[in-house]
Amino acid sequence: MIEIDEKNVKQGVLGLVLALVEIIRDALKLQALKRIEGKSLTEEEVDRLGRALMDLDVAIEQIKEEHGVGEAVQNIRSGLDDIVDDVLNQLINPVQIGSQ
Repeated sequence: MIEIDEKNVKQGVLGLVLALVEIIRDALKLQALKRIEGKSLTEEEVDRLGRALMDLDVAIEQIKEEHGVGEAVQNIRSGLDDIVDDVLNQLINPVQIGSQ
């Protein structure tokens, strides 16, 4: 019989979810910067977007601290970041796929 530590499973799942949320947040920040640089947002929209992203940062950090999953998130992120980078590179540079 396999014994599963329910606390570890919950922390692992929460760590994975938070790592994914962080990756999505990072993508949102990049898009926001592109839109700001492209001057496609009003000053009010830039302010609202900045506040929303800062609130998200605070919420993520609070959850990690409350549940003690900061290290788990960091470990998951390091693996996921590599995967996401590879996928984005393939989307951005499709010519490289055929030449490898």
